[in-house]
Amino acid sequence: MRKSFILLYIVLVGQPFFAQNRWQLENDGGICWTLKANDVHTDHIELSGKQMSVILTYGTDENGILVSNKQLIFPMLRVMPNETAGHLMYTFGKEAGPIIKINGKPINEKVRKFYVKGMVKSVSDTDRGVSITRVFSPSVDKAMAVELYTIDNKGNNDIVVEIEDFEKSTRTHKENSVYGIYEIKAAVQNSGIYKLTAGESISFSMIYSGRKISDSLFSNIDVEGELGKRRQFVDLMFSNIQFISPDKTLSSMFDFAKIRAAESIYQTKGGLVHGPGGASYYAAIWANDQAEYANPFFGYLGYDVAIESAIVSWQWFSKWMNNEYKPIPSSIIAEGDKFWNGAGDRGDQAMIAYGAARFALSLGDKETAKRIWPLIEWCLEYCKRKINKNGVVASDSDELENRFPSGNANLCTSSLYYDALLSAAYLGRDIGIDKAQLQGYTDMAKQIHNSINNFFGAKVQGFDTYQYYEGNDILRSWICVPLVVDIFERSKGTIEALFSPYLWTENGLLTQAGDKTFWDRSTLYGLRGAFAAGVTEKALPLFTDYSNRRLLGEHVPYAVEAWPEGNQRHLSAESALYCRVVSEGLFGFRPTGLKQFKIKPQLPDTWDDMALKNIVAFGDKSIDIIVSRTIKGIKTDILVDKHLIKSYIGKKGEEINVRLN
Repeated sequence: MRKSFILLYIVLVGQPFFAQNRWQLENDGGICWTLKANDVHTDHIELSGKQMSVILTYGTDENGILVSNKQLIFPMLRVMPNETAGHLMYTFGKEAGPIIKINGKPINEKVRKFYVKGMVKSVSDTDRGVSITRVFSPSVDKAMAVELYTIDNKGNNDIVVEIEDFEKSTRTHKENSVYGIYEIKAAVQNSGIYKLTAGESISFSMIYSGRKISDSLFSNIDVEGELGKRRQFVDLMFSNIQFISPDKTLSSMFDFAKIRAAESIYQTKGGLVHGPGGASYYAAIWANDQAEYANPFFGYLGYDVAIESAIVSWQWFSKWMNNEYKPIPSSIIAEGDKFWNGAGDRGDQAMIAYGAARFALSLGDKETAKRIWPLIEWCLEYCKRKINKNGVVASDSDELENRFPSGNANLCTSSLYYDALLSAAYLGRDIGIDKAQLQGYTDMAKQIHNSINNFFGAKVQGFDTYQYYEGNDILRSWICVPLVVDIFERSKGTIEALFSPYLWTENGLLTQAGDKTFWDRSTLYGLRGAFAAGVTEKALPLFTDYSNRRLLGEHVPYAVEAWPEGNQRHLSAESALYCRVVSEGLFGFRPTGLKQFKIKPQLPDTWDDMALKNIVAFGDKSIDIIVSRTIKGIKTDILVDKHLIKSYIGKKGEEINVRLN
């Protein structure tokens, strides 16, 4: 039986799951779905600004008519009970829009295409010789979303267009609201009757908003200005840390991932806060989503809002440090007022130390690093005190919060603790921490490294890999975590297990062999670990297939949370993990000081070149990593602020250390 699975595994990595794409890449970096006859399909996408988020369900029904439902989420309009999901939500469906008449008669329209690039655009044709274009986007900084309609007269005759003066509003009961009565409204701006000659067009807008009734009304909105600010944000995401490769799908998915990773940041009363989203998780932070997944990426994204959100998260976590070394809560919710720790200690201190140290190193600001250091130091001491008789870190659960068993000590927590110790040693050296203390971190890292292999190392379902916890005899997706922290002694068997039919499916890694559940976060960790381990030729076709499915398939354009739980929500931090597959997996980028880093470029055999350009890190320096194939070997050029500082020719996956001035 094992031989047959291995044979299937060999076939699998050579023949990824290809599916026909619904969407196509456009030259400007967006994606487009051009409808065919009887093309019935709906999808959902989350779009976010500092004051609101929207889950837009869009598509066509069996008559070709536009489907457009907008679930509005207002994270700072808190409702009772004021817990994790205690935010105002309201859905506007097809009824929330004006009647449009041409020459006195209602129109019949059919959608022709959709386009997505940080905003959602639809184009419809009608039976009256006009086309209707809608562009939908959340405001960058206001508690509203805008939808710009443009009606084009495509015919040869003059027409009269009548746009209904439509408005729908609803108010909450003050007993259910933390800050008094709230009003949610959908209203037309620039309604009226217009005469259009052939070739002319007219625009009007729908404004979807939420407010405290004590606040000013939204009126006279500069819709073009709001869309312009959104485009500026999208352009910034496309320009910072660019992934250039021969595969346009990978490069485009990387750009889209930056949008989702960085847009989901909210202006709470406690400061800018990154939140996962998904209609459930806002105005709050988690030790896994923010500290472990997103914040390390924000350290080198070059986006001030994201950097500030990471710093705020460290401040929030720091408030829960204590002399008794009771665990910091897994999540701090309700704009910082409350906490959630329903799964006990999930290994949260290891997550926080891991992410905080990597973020501080990449950011490269000494004063910020000094402010974050006490949190890192406290979390490392907490983990040290939790080391059990087997030499690994004990915890009550893991990030899956008892959805699957994790024992009394799991592989993730010890692996993250190991990496955090190494990063803390790098960071402490550059901010003047006592050498003896840092040597203690280095020595402990060696001990934990050995304990991970000795205690968790096991043969599971025929593979020389890891048991996720003591007694675990079923393969788990999180066996990939040692690979992402450069523990490679059992990499061969671990990668065979990850990419075997026991775990790998067309949607990536199953959480547990024999189950149907998948979470993109472990798939993205697994791919990153495979690239880090140097099995590029096995990982690349699977990464390409995954990216193709998420960007151009049936549910686009971002990484998702999970299935069946959550209906594959576009949680934000998973998109940060996608970017890290490239930056930390394919390029092997790791900060090793406030002004230094190392890389291990894994240029695929089928590629002649690849590059990461405009990494903004180490004190706002712009770094380019350009990798190319030459007769002499793999050439890697490092440019800082467009000046070449290092050129190296070596083997694929060879470590290159870079020190900045």
